[in-house]
Amino acid sequence: MKIAIPLAEGKLAMHFGHSKEFAIIEVNGSEIKNKETLEPPPHEPDVLPKWLNDQGVNVVLAGGMGGRALQLFAQHGIKVLTGAPALPPEDLVAQYMENTLQSGDNACDH
Repeated sequence: MKIAIPLAEGKLAMHFGHSKEFAIIEVNGSEIKNKETLEPPPHEPDVLPKWLNDQGVNVVLAGGMGGRALQLFAQHGIKVLTGAPALPPEDLVAQYMENTLQSGDNACDH
């Protein structure tokens, strides 16, 4: 499984579409096997869902994401969890894998 997390200063970025880099973390069972930090292509509708799908991502952990982006990720078969806290990506992945990740409201819902 590959999990993508938008980053700002090494922690989860609250606004998904504004992220300048993403952590792509590969997990086998509950163990982190690999972590890459990648720069995404310029932000446009459906660019990030397609790009993350091309990276083999299965899950996105985000602080906030617009409704259209959520729909596009669903079309690519990528599960999205919004409302995650601004923690380092390894901490978020560990909590997600242990089913202890506390998520709140989607930061982009108004």
